[in-house]
Amino acid sequence: MEFLARQREPVDISLGGVRIYSDDEMKVGKLLKMEFFLADVPPVTYTAEVVWIERLPAGAPARYDVGLKFIQLEPEALQLLTKVLGPPEEPAV
Repeated sequence: MEFLARQREPVDISLGGVRIYSDDEMKVGKLLKMEFFLADVPPVTYTAEVVWIERLPAGAPARYDVGLKFIQLEPEALQLLTKVLGPPEEPAV
């Protein structure tokens, strides 16, 4: 498992995963250890799996667009995500 060293702002985030930009090419299925950093909150660690990767055109913010699925969310990470994103929505009936 690799720790993603570069700090990247998430492009899109949900309780299921996160989309990031990266200059590093990754293989689908690779596991990454990452951290959430928010102001006035201690960082929390999570494990994510690469589920898709697409090369971005020249001039884009990074070389790759990467979709990550959360594999292991520590209780603190889930609590932080819920605080930032709000509680999960109930499915419509």
